[in-house]
Amino acid sequence: MGSGSSGYGPGVIAGVGVSLPPASGQDELWEGFFARHFSGTTRTLAERIFANSGVSRRQAAVNPLLEDVSEWPTERRMRRYQIEALPLGKEAVDRALTDAGLRAGDVGLFVVCSCTGYATPGLDILLARDMGMAPDTQRMFVGHMGCYAALPGLGAANDFVTARGRPALLLCAELTSLHLQPASARMDTQQIISHALFSDAAVAVVVVPGDRPGYAIREVTAVTDTSTADHMTWELTDTGFRMGLSPKVPQVLALYVAELVTGLLARNGRRISEVDGWAVHPGGPRILNVVEEKLGLPPEALAASRAILDEHGNCSSPTSLLILDRLRRSAAVPRTVVMLAFGPGLTLYAALLDRLPGTGRAGF
Repeated sequence: MGSGSSGYGPGVIAGVGVSLPPASGQDELWEGFFARHFSGTTRTLAERIFANSGVSRRQAAVNPLLEDVSEWPTERRMRRYQIEALPLGKEAVDRALTDAGLRAGDVGLFVVCSCTGYATPGLDILLARDMGMAPDTQRMFVGHMGCYAALPGLGAANDFVTARGRPALLLCAELTSLHLQPASARMDTQQIISHALFSDAAVAVVVVPGDRPGYAIREVTAVTDTSTADHMTWELTDTGFRMGLSPKVPQVLALYVAELVTGLLARNGRRISEVDGWAVHPGGPRILNVVEEKLGLPPEALAASRAILDEHGNCSSPTSLLILDRLRRSAAVPRTVVMLAFGPGLTLYAALLDRLPGTGRAGF
């Protein structure tokens, strides 16, 4: 997905809106709930995984310290998803539109990414109704893609903007807290890792045509190794969605990440040394270490990704957008940003962004 061949040029990310449910400390979650969720040698392993997760705080729309959903059937979890996701999504969308100086009625395409809840009518329809979007607003729902969904969503929004010359809106909303699994003999290492890392968030971005302050989307690209499809799974069960997460994932990423990034940069006349902003999805500390090593990056290059993991955990699809928002609000706003995210497939997605500076716009 590139900038297209129309006269509108690349779309520009002109607004970002973030909405987060209440947060709890990782130690508080361990001591107040998870310590008794595990037993025996599994408990010892779990305590070590929680301590080494790279996470100190994370958000939960359904906090296990207040409400244990681990034995809930999937139907009940899906009903709760609708209740919790709508206000979070609405707040993120409202903030993004305000940041971009637009109204809901200006949106030509509304893209929603989520893999943690399903319903029809879905968030795209209900939020379009509640926010006052126009009847001719086109909608797209991106499901099943997990942690990397923001990037194909961003690519679709950009393609619409370059083809139609109208604004597009992307919302990524995930409630991983609804998929807490019951304590059982199946509580293996993969489940412990997912319980130690994942968090809830909603982030929206507005993509507009024209030469406006923000980040121009130069290209969105991807590579998928289908031979490793079983390395990362999101299985529908009678007690919510169950994560499958192979320890081999970092090894697979190591095979592809350098070629993906250098190819993206070369096609746009750039080199790794010219990138001063990295928004790398922090699937976990090992993922960030692999990216840093394979791209030959200095330790400070992934500081924003590590900070988001520390302060917010792995929020699935909104996470890379959280990192981008942090970068654009930093003291030295990056001129060139590479976004990277990974997920089921195994799939690697990358995007190249260029800052178009302006005056009077906080964050750009």
